[in-house]
Amino acid sequence: MSGIANVFKKLFGLINGIRKILLNVIFFFLLGILIVVMFAGDEPILVPENGVLVVQLRGNLVEEKTWVDPMDSFFSEAFGSDSTPLETLLSDVVESIDKAKDDPRISGIHLDLASFTGGGMNKMKQVGEALTRFRESGKPIYSYGDYYSQSQYFLAAHGDNLYLNPLGSMMFEGVGGYQLYFKDLLNKLKVSTHVFKVGAYKSAVEPYTRNDMSEQAREASAELYDALWTDYLNSLKQLREIDPRLLSGSIEDFKAMLADSNEDMAQMTINGGLVDELLTREEFRSQMINLTGLDEDEKSWRKISHTHYLDAQLPPLTDTKAKNEIAIVVARGVIVDGYQRAGSIGGDSTAALLRKARLNDATKAVVLRIDSPGGSGFASEVIRQEVLELQKAGIPVIASMSSVAASGGYWIAAHADQIWAAPTTVTGSIGVFGMFFTIEDSLAHVGIYSDGYKTTEMPAMDITRPLSEGAADIVQSSIDKFYRDFVSMVAEGRDMSYDEVHEVAQGRVWTGAKAQELGLVDRLGDLDEAIAAAAELANISDYKTVTVQPELNARERFLRDLFGEAQVFLPVGESQRTIDPMKQQLMGVWRELQLTSKFNDPNGVYLLCEVCPIP
Repeated sequence: MSGIANVFKKLFGLINGIRKILLNVIFFFLLGILIVVMFAGDEPILVPENGVLVVQLRGNLVEEKTWVDPMDSFFSEAFGSDSTPLETLLSDVVESIDKAKDDPRISGIHLDLASFTGGGMNKMKQVGEALTRFRESGKPIYSYGDYYSQSQYFLAAHGDNLYLNPLGSMMFEGVGGYQLYFKDLLNKLKVSTHVFKVGAYKSAVEPYTRNDMSEQAREASAELYDALWTDYLNSLKQLREIDPRLLSGSIEDFKAMLADSNEDMAQMTINGGLVDELLTREEFRSQMINLTGLDEDEKSWRKISHTHYLDAQLPPLTDTKAKNEIAIVVARGVIVDGYQRAGSIGGDSTAALLRKARLNDATKAVVLRIDSPGGSGFASEVIRQEVLELQKAGIPVIASMSSVAASGGYWIAAHADQIWAAPTTVTGSIGVFGMFFTIEDSLAHVGIYSDGYKTTEMPAMDITRPLSEGAADIVQSSIDKFYRDFVSMVAEGRDMSYDEVHEVAQGRVWTGAKAQELGLVDRLGDLDEAIAAAAELANISDYKTVTVQPELNARERFLRDLFGEAQVFLPVGESQRTIDPMKQQLMGVWRELQLTSKFNDPNGVYLLCEVCPIP
């Protein structure tokens, strides 16, 4: 026994020693960071003369970044971890391009899109418009890629010089996609699915009740996706002359183009007008050095990333001395009950931001920027009530829709003084559903049963017991009422009759352009135009815009200041992560499965768009 005890004693000593070493390493690492930050002072970031602005889009283009603990974010950057979501803030990209346009130190732009995964047509168009303004200043834009995805190519096409690796490729895949259906799986697991909905086109529950898409869902998806694809193609045709066979979506056309190019996909992009020249990475690097001169320290061309460029001490675009404020409240993600961090819309947390704007005497108008497929009905109503409180206080509210503002996303917009959307915004989906599962058959299959005594038949739902007919009637009646309330609320907010709203509701999804025709949207335009409309409603001309942020506690403020400063000293490489197509598809499946974890409405009632992307 003493021998065994000695072994465990030595093993414990080894583990304890490793623990102490790791703690010391972490301690001295953090101490080093603190010393660097303390002695760094306020030395400004230098913008190189004749430098190129590297606009590096990584991951999704978003209206608001998902909240990540500052310490986690720093270590993820420092050690190249992929545990934090790759996201690029839309406003940072547009602001950096617009500032560089008039900056004599910036000679051009390099679009680094290798890690870009998309983020909504309207957002890409805003970046494209900023790039167009930059080109009009007479400065060139260079696009280079080893290959281009559809989203990457749309932005790359705004360049004066579009290059591709000789082994690269590009093809247009269209929009839309496929989703998983779980009916047979749930049957095999003997899980009972209980669905309650209103709206012939409200198909969010179909994956749990069918093995394929219903005709109504197919009809709605076809109209939506065809409109989005037409917009994409029309926009692209204004940028470059591309062989129509590459845009037809036909496999036979693609094969013919490939055969004409000796089966060389890279050469096909030249023949089809997609790119201007095939260059290796080193050839592109040498060309850029010839244009800007050599940066002796970096042994590359003179450049600065758009994030570091914004950190440089440049004059702001807006007048910060203005006393009047237009508050911007961003609502991005699935709507869930309670308080949520950025990246999800919490009923309580988003309402708190609106309340914060209302209680600020400087606030003269509010722009609610929505990028959401909906979610909890209860949480959506909590947010809408705060919109009404703003209006009672005499503060006009503009709802500005980004890539998606459907179902619950439309609910929170419906009573705004004006609703603005992009032509490609996915909106509508005015419908309601409720769903839950019971596992009485699953339990019985493995020999487990539920029994007991209660003085009432309430609560009506128990996951371990069958749903009674009476309980089902109660749930369905509550769903019916919620739908009537939804339609009535929209009718009141949009000055339409109940029947007029019902005609375009029933869960049907529309583009922003079509929604304007139907009366669900007032004007088409982006965020800047919505802000201008808010100023007009508030009757002010001298103002500044302020994005309302949640309050941070003392720990969060300290970590943000410490690690935010420290990140400035980390080297910023280009394309730090490349896109793994297989991983992207698997992550899409995971997001579908993970969505059920956001079903936390206290009444079990959901306003969620089934075909909308989750921003």
